[in-house]
Amino acid sequence: MFKKIWTIFKRDLKVNLKDFIPLYIIVIPIILAVAINVFTPGINDTTVNLALIEGENKDQVQYLERFANVELFKDVDDIKERVEKRDSIIGIIPKNEDYYLVTQGDEAEETVDYAKLLTSLYKLDINIEDSNGELIEFGRTVPPLKKTLVNSTILLISILGGMLIALNIVEEKADNTISAINVTTVSRKAFVLGKSMIGVIFAIFGSIALVFITGFGNIDILQLLLILIVTSLLSVLVGFIQGLNNEDVISAAASIKLLFLPMIAGVLAIELLGDKWQKFLYWNPFYWAYKGNDVILAESGTWGQIFLYSGLVLLLSGLVYIFLAPRIKKGLE
Repeated sequence: MFKKIWTIFKRDLKVNLKDFIPLYIIVIPIILAVAINVFTPGINDTTVNLALIEGENKDQVQYLERFANVELFKDVDDIKERVEKRDSIIGIIPKNEDYYLVTQGDEAEETVDYAKLLTSLYKLDINIEDSNGELIEFGRTVPPLKKTLVNSTILLISILGGMLIALNIVEEKADNTISAINVTTVSRKAFVLGKSMIGVIFAIFGSIALVFITGFGNIDILQLLLILIVTSLLSVLVGFIQGLNNEDVISAAASIKLLFLPMIAGVLAIELLGDKWQKFLYWNPFYWAYKGNDVILAESGTWGQIFLYSGLVLLLSGLVYIFLAPRIKKGLE
């Protein structure tokens, strides 16, 4: 039986590596991971940009680089030209013994005030060591935005695993091999498990690649695997249903996208709603999967929490299975 399951999996993998849409789905976790790294700031990153004249005052450049993003330009005209562009950047121009700021006029007031403060502190030769202030980190070692994006992408990858299954089922129907299963030595159970492997394996390896590329490699991988496996079960079920009920790739892919609605609802409920409103989303398995992934990515989750969240996801997925199992069985006949 295991040999037959493995044969079905290898066939699906070969087919997916040849077609554009399945191949795109397979590589998209890498693309998303790179995009998250590029576009999300670090926990200590600043969004204040300053423009200075190159070679005019190296000490000033080194000082300001500790607190802001500094760009160097050849002369004052180049700085003025840069400031006039659409993004927010403030020029600091020397004038005799002092400095004056060059702005476009639409910069945020706090950004301009920050640039003024930095210029004044430099002129007064005040450093961090001279301050009596104390930095309190509140235990935050990961940018909240980055953690949210990675968590949401993990759920997205599990849905894409279901989409892979649906596309493979549609391909089987196009080759008229679904009904032929009944007269072969491959049992329905082996066929279902073989077809499910591509989606589950994709969700596991895609998510692990995502967390390592985005810098979350220190998390408990075993905890993540448990959440990934139980979350993938729902996507597997929906993938089978949509693959059996649709006749072409486009329709199957569009139907799987319906899972985006409960996924987005679960994310928004946790990130935006108060605790008293979140109880209305307890029916949503993606809600519990997101909570489980959140504590894992924050490296604060206990096994008790993970078993609770994964158990709730498994329970809700089991209820969906009870509802969908007869339809899957009928579609395989």
